[in-house]
Amino acid sequence: MPRAYVLFNVGSGLEDRVLEEVKAVEGVEEAHVSYGVYDLVVKVKADSMEELKELVTHRLRMVQNVRSTLTLILVQE
Repeated sequence: MPRAYVLFNVGSGLEDRVLEEVKAVEGVEEAHVSYGVYDLVVKVKADSMEELKELVTHRLRMVQNVRSTLTLILVQE
């Protein structure tokens, strides 16, 4: 089961709003506001790499006020 961390840059002052929207997306295991280069850190999982791509590209990146993302795919244990 593929898992990844997705790091978000969002519009200034909109971290909490985007966080709540992201938490409602199926496949999101954890989501947190962070301070530094990225505004949110989100852990996701999917049944396949194709579903992971769909989750990140078509559901998470399309949340309003998301400026950019960086996806870190985790190595299977």
